[in-house]
Amino acid sequence: MAHGIDRRHFLQLSAAGALLPSLAHAADAWPSRAVRFVVPFAPGGSSEIVARTTALEMSRQLGQSVYVDNKPGAAGNVAMQEVARAEDQHTIILGHIGTLAVNPYMFDKLPYDPNKDFRPISLLAKVPSLYLVRPDLPVKNLKELIAFAKKNPGKLTYGSAGNGSAGHLAMEYLKMVSDTFMLHVPYRGTGPQLTDLLAGRLDAASVGAPAVLQFIKTGKLRCIATGTTQRLAQLPDVPTVAEQGFPGFEMTQWYGVLAPASLPTAAAERLGAAAAASVKTPTASEKLGAEAAIGVGGSAAEFAKFIATEQQRWKQVVARAKIKPD
Repeated sequence: MAHGIDRRHFLQLSAAGALLPSLAHAADAWPSRAVRFVVPFAPGGSSEIVARTTALEMSRQLGQSVYVDNKPGAAGNVAMQEVARAEDQHTIILGHIGTLAVNPYMFDKLPYDPNKDFRPISLLAKVPSLYLVRPDLPVKNLKELIAFAKKNPGKLTYGSAGNGSAGHLAMEYLKMVSDTFMLHVPYRGTGPQLTDLLAGRLDAASVGAPAVLQFIKTGKLRCIATGTTQRLAQLPDVPTVAEQGFPGFEMTQWYGVLAPASLPTAAAERLGAAAAASVKTPTASEKLGAEAAIGVGGSAAEFAKFIATEQQRWKQVVARAKIKPD
């Protein structure tokens, strides 16, 4: 009998031991099929460039297809809600300054919790915000724009792609630190706003670099400042906002990868390593650099800390500017 018990225990231990490698292999095997990378905006613009560039590189890193699925609506809230509830372990989303740091303070109620419903995976890229004026406005730099605005209160107009958009935030942030007033004119997207800015019907705007570099280089728009901490290689003669009297000022749109909170840790770590590496490859660096986007990468912990800092910053701006959704 004793021999039988020993043998049974031996078989149980052997079975348990054999299971451990298979469990480890299951974690290593993630993803077991294609990964859906949701972008909470319509195709086109900076989000498309960042998502498609990194999806291609992540596919190579993970050995499974990573495909982009655009799902716009309600300032990104539709897609965020859907991905927060996804349980297939193969759905991720492009996180953004709006959906993570602005919407929580702009909307009275959100259908998702940006801090509890998601795992931060990696900050992918920052896209410089450029401060622009129509070429015939009699200002050559940021100090002159601020002086002109103070001398002519309420006369200057600036456009944005809509209430709560990155361009709206960028201008309100500048107005806050410089204690100036300009009238906000919201549009339904970057395209219509640029049409009026190029036609001279608007005085100023802040727009992500990829959409306007061509117009700056041809003299159709004047760039008076960049929101980056350092000057851009594409615009070496344009000083930053910080250089022009506002130390510490930074305004960039940013994009990162998030997964539902339910994604297991082992899978999240594998995804994080792939995402961070994806923006560092020569191909991705070249594609992003051509659009003046800056690849970041970095750990989940660094991204989580970055999101928390951005939430504190934009909470103040949204409250002060009384920004409400369209």
